[in-house]
Amino acid sequence: MGMTMTQKILAAHAGLPEVRSGQLIQSKLDLIMGNDITTPVAINEFEAAGFDRVFDKSKIALVMDHFVPNKDIKAATQCKQCRAFARRFDIDHYYDVGTMGIEHALLPEKGLVAPGEAVIGADSHTCTYGALGSFSTGVGSTDIGAAMATGELWFKVPSAIKVNLTGKLRPYVSGKDVILTLIGMIGVDGARYQSLEFTGPGVAALTIYDRLTICNMAIEAGAKNGIFPVDDITRAYVEGRVDRPWTTYEADADAEYERTIDLDLSQVDCTVAWPHLPENAHSAREGKDIAIDQIVIGSCTNGQLADMAAAAEVLKGRHLAKDVRGIIIPATEHVYRECMRLGYTDIFLDAGCVVSTPTCGPCLGGYMGILAEGERCVSTTNRNFVGRMGHAKSEVYLASPAVAAASGIAGHISHPEEVVNK
Repeated sequence: MGMTMTQKILAAHAGLPEVRSGQLIQSKLDLIMGNDITTPVAINEFEAAGFDRVFDKSKIALVMDHFVPNKDIKAATQCKQCRAFARRFDIDHYYDVGTMGIEHALLPEKGLVAPGEAVIGADSHTCTYGALGSFSTGVGSTDIGAAMATGELWFKVPSAIKVNLTGKLRPYVSGKDVILTLIGMIGVDGARYQSLEFTGPGVAALTIYDRLTICNMAIEAGAKNGIFPVDDITRAYVEGRVDRPWTTYEADADAEYERTIDLDLSQVDCTVAWPHLPENAHSAREGKDIAIDQIVIGSCTNGQLADMAAAAEVLKGRHLAKDVRGIIIPATEHVYRECMRLGYTDIFLDAGCVVSTPTCGPCLGGYMGILAEGERCVSTTNRNFVGRMGHAKSEVYLASPAVAAASGIAGHISHPEEVVNK
């Protein structure tokens, strides 16, 4: 029996001719990532174990993004510890105020992830990088501490689900709608510890940013990782960013999958996940009776320039409804600069929004947009659990940038066509 893409990558990094689902392997790693919340715990474990060196200072990335610029003394202390560690070991890829961005947008942008590589991060949405044809997954801070010293980690090889994509997306529909639709179909545990492998003719209709968003939320279906095949779109993104050799892996024709899911992209509509789970998927057209207080457009899921463009298209020449707050968060400094250069920042400000420095901020209920009791937010982030963005009795509705922008203008959950064609 053949191997899936994920299994081939893991086999190569374990130095084995083949692997099978359920097998325990020890794999070499190409990149290890931590942020300002998870890295301090990893450093503590690193030091407690008596390690006095990192395995490769060029294969560690520390990104200060969750509470940066620091929101309080605890956040400042955490960043200080990370900063000291980076200086001690001369870490090549350390990103702080002025150079940082939201980790899962920043690392691909900087060329730190390439097709065929094995990447771990102390953040559950590390699975984002599967969009580039890599194996990437989130792990615990203890694992990161050990991996920074050894460059290796144990894995249980996952089985896989094939998602066969056909058709093309309709106007205003994006990768966010695709992944919310898929999670609505299979549930938040529908791919538990499995690889979601996307394939089929519909892949060519998805931009690299659609793919990044889809893989980012693979974890919200319980998946170990999400992964796309490497094609011309992938190569165009990687070219000029990645300065080292990389390898393409393709699933064997007789690869074994637990099941196959067929998804026609032309049938996907603008989709919103009602509280309090990403699987609670509804059409954006069903939200006319759901008044909102805030929109957030950004995060590792939807803070790319393409996301800013989608929001700007809807917001241009329009204004947020009375009493609706709009928070726009470009994911990286590059995206921030491009928003200014292309006039998006003016569009956002004219529409009544604020534009933040790159940060995870409100996504995890940290800062820059906390909700009070009874408030509702349409957000382009990736989780809408109870209390995720503030008070336990607040509500988060997950949506694409276009839907969030349209909802902010309407004052209730709305399909972009209902606003643009009004």
